[in-house]
Amino acid sequence: MTPKRPLSPEARSIINYKLSRRALIAGAGGIGAAGLLTACGGGGGGSSAEGTVRWANWTLYLDYDSDAQVYPTLEKFIAESGINVDYKEDYNDNDEFWGKVQGQLKLGEDIGYDIVAPTDWMAGRWIRMGYAQKFDEANIPNKVNILDALANVNFDPGRKSSLTWQSGFGGFGWNKEKVPGGIKSLDQLFSKANKGKVEVLSELRDTIGIILQYQGVDPSQNFTEDQYMNAVDYLAKMIKDGFIRQVKGNDYKEDLISGDAIAVIGWSGDIFQLATENDGKFEFAIPESGGMLWSDNLLIPSTSTNKANAEKVINNYYDPAVAAEVAAYVTYICPVKGAQAEMEKIDPALASSPFIFPTAETLKQVKVFRGLTPAEETSFTTAFQEAAGN
Repeated sequence: MTPKRPLSPEARSIINYKLSRRALIAGAGGIGAAGLLTACGGGGGGSSAEGTVRWANWTLYLDYDSDAQVYPTLEKFIAESGINVDYKEDYNDNDEFWGKVQGQLKLGEDIGYDIVAPTDWMAGRWIRMGYAQKFDEANIPNKVNILDALANVNFDPGRKSSLTWQSGFGGFGWNKEKVPGGIKSLDQLFSKANKGKVEVLSELRDTIGIILQYQGVDPSQNFTEDQYMNAVDYLAKMIKDGFIRQVKGNDYKEDLISGDAIAVIGWSGDIFQLATENDGKFEFAIPESGGMLWSDNLLIPSTSTNKANAEKVINNYYDPAVAAEVAAYVTYICPVKGAQAEMEKIDPALASSPFIFPTAETLKQVKVFRGLTPAEETSFTTAFQEAAGN
């Protein structure tokens, strides 16, 4: 594969894009809409008060105005619909979140959320186990706007219980001041100069997927257990030899900001946002041997009693104009038809960014981690967690 430059001119426009941004991670976990509304049981407890929709999402994953301390698209929806939304940044890692709620789901007890945002593989688990409600499509007419490539996935044929929130790339992120030469390969990531200052994702499909491709194995195909374990062994060695500081979830961003980490296997939108909020200090690249492509999804838990209002929230974010506004902030891949045309009205450079509206050439450089059997899910996850020290 032809080596990829760290950032295209279009991607650099993301760094220069001027939006009122959030004070990073300052009280991560829910200011803005949640702070302006009557508190209710978001964060894993309590029942939905007066139709309030409790939404659990990942950090830096919704447009935010740091001056007004609100999420503009969410505030507009609340004003126009009269439906309160308690928005919480409660996702750090898929397994971690699952561990918090699976007991209550099994018992049929309220988990404290009406919308959750698991990644594809975990969304499949929710649906397979009966923990996601089927949509009333009359409440989500904008569902027709989902991109064709995302409209019929194997874990939810016909999208009866899920819709993509955002998609993104797993690749390399780094501090340009500390790593001025950039990073294109794992050899460069784990260079002596970076030793002890590298972090990798606790999402095994991103970290192991990138290692597999470095080792010449396609993670989207039917790789063997031995090939998988070779990648895990590589990870374990990098940890043992002191190159990897930590294996972390979404909170790796805090360590980049503090300087405890100077290079990561991380997510594209995170790095672009950090760059924007830190004078272009950070940069992202898809590895020359191949990066990962993933999607997070909006689901309504089986325990939610506020389904209709949750569906109206989801419908709002499949309006192309709203989706474009979110994409301009989060800088992840937008899943909504018509949003690119709407982005032209916000910033033409962003509308041409392959990191938000990827071209076929960009997509050739990434893979989607293949589905795992239940037995593989157990054994592969155990091996990864043992290597990571969890």
